[in-house]
Amino acid sequence: MRFLFLTQYYPPEIGGPQTRLSCMAEQLIRLGHEVEVVTARPNYPKGEFFDGLGLRLYARERRNGTDIHRVWVYPAMGGGFARMVNYASFALTCLIGLLRCRRPDYLFVESPPLLTSIPGWLAAAAWGAPMIFNVADLWPDAIAENNLLNKGLFFRLLLGLESWSYRRAAYVNAVTEGIHDVLISRKRLPSEKVLFLPNGVDTTRYQERAPDEQLKRALRLEDRRIILWAGTLGFAHGLDNVLNAAKLLEHEPDIHFLFLGDGSARAHLQARASEMRLPNVTFRDPVSMDELAPYYSIAACGLASLKPMPTHDGARPSKMFPVLASGKPLVFVGAGEGAKLVESAQAGVVVEPDKPAALAEQIRRLVRNSSLLRELGGNARRFVEANFDWSLLISRWIGQLRGVQGRASLKTQPSTF
Repeated sequence: MRFLFLTQYYPPEIGGPQTRLSCMAEQLIRLGHEVEVVTARPNYPKGEFFDGLGLRLYARERRNGTDIHRVWVYPAMGGGFARMVNYASFALTCLIGLLRCRRPDYLFVESPPLLTSIPGWLAAAAWGAPMIFNVADLWPDAIAENNLLNKGLFFRLLLGLESWSYRRAAYVNAVTEGIHDVLISRKRLPSEKVLFLPNGVDTTRYQERAPDEQLKRALRLEDRRIILWAGTLGFAHGLDNVLNAAKLLEHEPDIHFLFLGDGSARAHLQARASEMRLPNVTFRDPVSMDELAPYYSIAACGLASLKPMPTHDGARPSKMFPVLASGKPLVFVGAGEGAKLVESAQAGVVVEPDKPAALAEQIRRLVRNSSLLRELGGNARRFVEANFDWSLLISRWIGQLRGVQGRASLKTQPSTF
């Protein structure tokens, strides 16, 4: 089968959608399928172009067996009007890339942003190809809960666009059980229209491995027990709470927090860490997927965090899975689906949001108990091998699509832990 991905975000950018879609593409190609991608010129999360091509509207490249069509967007970061222009510009210029693609068997449209559904539907209708609308985050619900948008006219317009996108799509794909359930129960989609493909991990790229001592020396963290955050630094992650926990641990100099990433909250977090005079916190720029594995090798445990809000109850942050695949315990700050996953796998510890003292105590307990670290890390690795390896997930998902071809309806149920 031939798949066409329409997404504003793709490597060499770093982030959840970028990682998920590139891993999907690689695995589909391994299974003998063809993949094309229409995406924006890389500029996320700083809102600055990576490639220095100026105002050039279109460029084509081939990466890992995938033909990638890149189009110009108005670069922007954060929220507000500039970000809306960023989304709208891609919804227009992506048509340039779509015109250069061959007819796919399936057009896979990544959301958010919601606006991408409009050119996606136009292209799918022109080709007579089914559109799969991928819901990685429930917009506009999530942006309203983050206080990025009041519930006025513009919010109602987004609700209308969301509903229209679901109706126009042949299938709507959920990446978590929570989203799957909301699409059916609250958004009123027929169950036969909703597919399920959760975030996964490449268990060959991320494995248990000896610590990279050269990397630790380069970071000047030779004698530290590293708590690693690797991923986007956003306000929705509630990382002020983590800095407060770091403050409580500042007199235990072997415990060190390493933030590897960028995003809208990074400047704020760095300024606050400086104000708090935290000697046990370091911020480093993000690295590519190929460069990330050594960082997990030097970590005592990984860290994931989400602010308490209803949409996060159905969230599984993609940064969780490389941690678990690397045989490292995960400290998960939050509730809902991500917390249940960690607890059911016995692959780490779960801490309530906004409880810095409890977070500090759980981190202290973990790093002071080597046998517990090994036990939880071993559980983590076995859990993702059995449930979340990309090869397994994509094979199951292809089975769903092939089932559609032979039946008038498709009933899917999300996998259980």
